[in-house]
Amino acid sequence: MPGGWYHITTRGLGKRPIYKCDRDHEHFIELLAGMVERYSIILHTHVELDNHYHLLMESPEGNVSQAMQWLNTSYSVWFNKKYERSGALFQNRFKSIPVDNEGSWAFECAMYVHLNPVRIRSLGLGKQERAGEKSGMFEEPKPELVLKRIDVLRSHRWSSYPAYAGYVEKPAWLCCEELWRRGSGKKDSDPKKEYREWLEDYLRQGVEENTLSRLTASLVIGSVGFKAGVRKRILKNAGERTDERKWRRITPFSDLEKAVSQVKGEPWGDFVSRYGDWGRDLAIYVARHRCGQTLKEIGGHIGMKDKAVSFASSSIRKRLELDKELRSAYQTTLEILGEDENSRI
Repeated sequence: MPGGWYHITTRGLGKRPIYKCDRDHEHFIELLAGMVERYSIILHTHVELDNHYHLLMESPEGNVSQAMQWLNTSYSVWFNKKYERSGALFQNRFKSIPVDNEGSWAFECAMYVHLNPVRIRSLGLGKQERAGEKSGMFEEPKPELVLKRIDVLRSHRWSSYPAYAGYVEKPAWLCCEELWRRGSGKKDSDPKKEYREWLEDYLRQGVEENTLSRLTASLVIGSVGFKAGVRKRILKNAGERTDERKWRRITPFSDLEKAVSQVKGEPWGDFVSRYGDWGRDLAIYVARHRCGQTLKEIGGHIGMKDKAVSFASSSIRKRLELDKELRSAYQTTLEILGEDENSRI
């Protein structure tokens, strides 16, 4: 989409290294600069690790796929020739996650990208440690560990963080100004100093399972309205997409409960257990045919067995064809959810 922001990740095949020495990193960064010029990409952040890389980019011309295909192909050909190897270097296609350009979403995504070099077990920021914090098992990091984290963050050469923090000169092809502006709290403040404090204070506080640590598992990063808009565009042009069901599942069942309750004008709990209630059955139908949920999943939400869920879905479908008022309630429910009635499973 023209003007869209994207969090891009690409991993080596089988999680194997895609950089074996400093020159490999240097050449990849040279290609990043070439991609920016060739495809008019605005590159906001980047970080390269041994077996994968992250980018936060903006595409004024809506040509992310072409740009990424050129980048990955160019590097793969160079890498294979250098090391006398053949075959794929990267694992499948790159992963592209749309990012909401409103609010703080892009800024938080940039922080996530830059923190990747320190999100490892040896620094107390691995998956297990972050999961422990989510469960309430938090331990204040020791001073020596904090210092080690900050040293790794500052000294990781293959990242845009040193430029953002003012430790090195910003290259001409890297755009820092927009995120500097968003992270700056005062008109005359030093944006490099403020960005540096944002990230390094985070490391001093310890592990935190918040928006930052959940971004990598997302299909889209942003507000509810932004997610609904992206989801609608994706499904409208889904074609043979293998991840279509994942995109449909972005809408949680709790949002569906609220939407149907709003249409009916009564709380969900008042009618969900009512036998034959059209509101409950309508929610089942939408969850099944619009949200990509399985019979078992739907049954788990409302306490029904698979067969009963299937029967209720089939029954309400027939009623929708004949009952104008029910059809209107269905259409209103889809509108509340930001759904497109012409997009179907």
